[in-house]
Amino acid sequence: MRLIFPFCIFFLLLSCSEGPTVHNFSSVEVEDLFTDSVSIRAMEVMDGSVAFAGTGGVFGSLDLATDQIRAKQQRYDTLYPEFRAVAHTATDFFMLSAGRPALLFKTGNDGLMELVYKEDDKGVFYDSMIFWSDREGIAIGDEMGGCLSILITRDGGTTWNKILCADLPGAIPGEGAFAASNTNIAIVDDKAWIGTTEGRIYYSPDKGETWEVFNTPIRSDQPTRGIYSLHFQTDKIGIAMGGDYTEPTAMKGNKAITVDGGVTWSLVAEDSLPGYTSCVQFVPDSDGNEIVSVSYSGISYSANRGEKWISLSEEPFYTFRFVNDSTAYAAGKFRISKLRFK
Repeated sequence: MRLIFPFCIFFLLLSCSEGPTVHNFSSVEVEDLFTDSVSIRAMEVMDGSVAFAGTGGVFGSLDLATDQIRAKQQRYDTLYPEFRAVAHTATDFFMLSAGRPALLFKTGNDGLMELVYKEDDKGVFYDSMIFWSDREGIAIGDEMGGCLSILITRDGGTTWNKILCADLPGAIPGEGAFAASNTNIAIVDDKAWIGTTEGRIYYSPDKGETWEVFNTPIRSDQPTRGIYSLHFQTDKIGIAMGGDYTEPTAMKGNKAITVDGGVTWSLVAEDSLPGYTSCVQFVPDSDGNEIVSVSYSGISYSANRGEKWISLSEEPFYTFRFVNDSTAYAAGKFRISKLRFK
């Protein structure tokens, strides 16, 4: 009995230890919350809400407690910008337009959006934006003058400065980032990863102070191929996905996993679904094992770090964000929807 008792205690403690949740989703329920003639590719989970921005200058927020949506329209001179990137701090919301001129707006003191950065040079096109902290953030865009366009703020988004090409790795001519879902930048702690149209990863370990480039096996042999979305669960485990939006059923060379912080990447699920992907996210509390992806072809799910996938729905979306381990909000052409994974 003296030997049995401690063994029982050990077994009890072992059985009660915390581990990753295994969800094994087999379906998803889609509930449309907002329908209008606006395409939305940028969403951001904030405190108690999901903020969004899209075409025609439309932006707004969704209350997580009530699922009620408030939408507004931002105008600049005679323009209604097309927003492809949003971000936030604890106090402010930001949105950045694609195309020329590039317009970056911040929440103003009077409740209106205030323009804090404008760039009107030929070829300007910004794709994504995110904050490391309430003081430091980054926005990225296509190659200009031999390097990627990278904006940095160190004062909470009041001022933004473009990194000089002399301080960045050289870009491949025409290299950029697809403005598909505001997810070609990923951050963990001080680190940042940028996925490009050339299937490369720009990596900074220090909030944009220094940069290096890693290669991936993601196909980029056509202008419409490359990395469309990436996400990191930890500073080691990440996924990059993409493909070719003109060939959405092509399933080769469009999904890769890293377990060493982006230095090396391995293709997964070759010649099997999903095909073209515009947004990918790890499922919260799944230890980097469970992944969901969306595109205009539908919603897919992997329970084993991308090795195998199943189709959960053919509902089309451009982007989505989890708010817990079984609920997400997604946006696309003319809609914002609530997703309940089961």
